[in-house]
Amino acid sequence: MELHISLEGRRDLGGQLYRQLREAITAGRLADGQQLPPSRLLASQLGLSRKTVSDVYDRLAYEQLLVGKVGVGSFVQAPSAAPLPRPGGAPLASSERLARWEATARPLVQGPRSGFARYAFIGGRATPALFPHDQWRRCVQAALRQERGERGNYGPVAGLPELRAAIAGHAAFTRGIVCTPEQILVTNGAQQALSLLANTLLDAGDTVVVEEPGYPMARQLFEATGARVVGVEVDQEGMLVAQIPDSARLVYATPTHQFPLGMPMSMARRQALLARAGELGAIIIEDDYDSAFRYEGRPTDSLQSMDRHGLVAHVGSFSKTMLPELRMGYVVLPTALVRAVQTVKHLTDWHTPTLMQLALARFIDEGHLQRHIRRCHAVYAGRRERLRHWFGGPLAPWFELVPTAAGFHVAALVRDHVRLDMAELLRRARRADVGLLSIAPFYHGTPRRHGLYLGYGAIDTLDIDAALGIVQGILADMAA
Repeated sequence: MELHISLEGRRDLGGQLYRQLREAITAGRLADGQQLPPSRLLASQLGLSRKTVSDVYDRLAYEQLLVGKVGVGSFVQAPSAAPLPRPGGAPLASSERLARWEATARPLVQGPRSGFARYAFIGGRATPALFPHDQWRRCVQAALRQERGERGNYGPVAGLPELRAAIAGHAAFTRGIVCTPEQILVTNGAQQALSLLANTLLDAGDTVVVEEPGYPMARQLFEATGARVVGVEVDQEGMLVAQIPDSARLVYATPTHQFPLGMPMSMARRQALLARAGELGAIIIEDDYDSAFRYEGRPTDSLQSMDRHGLVAHVGSFSKTMLPELRMGYVVLPTALVRAVQTVKHLTDWHTPTLMQLALARFIDEGHLQRHIRRCHAVYAGRRERLRHWFGGPLAPWFELVPTAAGFHVAALVRDHVRLDMAELLRRARRADVGLLSIAPFYHGTPRRHGLYLGYGAIDTLDIDAALGIVQGILADMAA
């Protein structure tokens, strides 16, 4: 191992070594149980005699800061007392900004699986057991062999050509996207795509329009640039386009499956949104986060496929269709934005890891992604029907489902005539090991409606009946 020791001059070298090792152990920089280099090796590295290093080790062992194991080596034995705190540093010029970041909420943060309730309606999570791990493993292994000859080189900023071509074909087939591979930028998840667009397009004080209620992390991301974020209400047809202010430079929308309520944007409202953006010269970010799963009606066109003026940036994600931990996404850019957004990506992280890009390109080209989507679709459709059964029957006195045709979450709104303490419902459900989420956190202001956000990608079909049976009992008890 490399051990950082800095010796000065030629006097008291053993003392310098002793003091630095002792301070590193007591300060916790050398962890309890960590092995130190053999005395011969450390002496050679520092230009000291082996006896000098051995004497230092012996002194530390006498002070019970090291323990020697015959035939193995010397190991740190940290003192039981906690290390003294470091003295406070100098005041930072950016302390106010740091405080704002520290105070910023982190919505939708999910901890380890052990922290979830037994019955958890988690949004945005697929079922890992449905993922074709064997096929993915073969794609990764093939990518490792393919990458062998290219190791040591940086990849293209926009993404590997084979993945961009695969995404272009996939997006055209499933969403009617009209683009060339050159318009596609591969990103580390959809969230990076939003960040790149925000940093490319916004200056402090610019106006950004988001849906209300909407995706809180998009709002926070735009606010972090110093932009003025305006929430525009949604109704059963989607965003109320007439409320978009004249100053808007960027509009963020989820037209296929509104987040979090779930209804699709009507065709008339989509056309109005495109027309309004054309009037203002505003870019529209179309977040198409989970449209791969559609259950009824004719497929709706993506907003990008309707765009005739180069105003829509279409953001897609593989986290919902594959696995969140892969962190793979993309954005289909209007031609006018391609060069600028690529530059921002280059300055941010240069490129997305090439190994995963090669594996994903093969996974798409060999048809594994489409087969996986079809398999998940059948399972999710069954779960969706169980939710419709419960909220159309036993839970109907309290809630009504928002009509939706795609995705893998639904919203159940409290009926207008019902007075329900949502916080108490969530507390009682959690005590019964049922994880529910209110839609309230998705409103920036005072919620206009109250209800539940119910993700069904990660809960087993049979567990839905058990969980909602518990919820029905809690509601009946609260009403008594």
